[in-house]
Amino acid sequence: MIEVDARGLSCPEPVMMTYDALKKNKEVKVLVDEAYQKTNVEKLAREKGYKSSSKNVDNYYEVVITK
Repeated sequence: MIEVDARGLSCPEPVMMTYDALKKNKEVKVLVDEAYQKTNVEKLAREKGYKSSSKNVDNYYEVVITK
């Protein structure tokens, strides 16, 4: 599983980084700061045919994407 730490970055960077990671691996964990970033990453996963689950961890969100 590839981990993408996109905390502190502004959109669309987290989405672009997630897309690049999905090209390399079928399982990706994405860390983001804001709820709208989490939503955007989950939307990308759906559009590309992946499943996602997310949870709030301390002061950030963790989104796990799988095929």
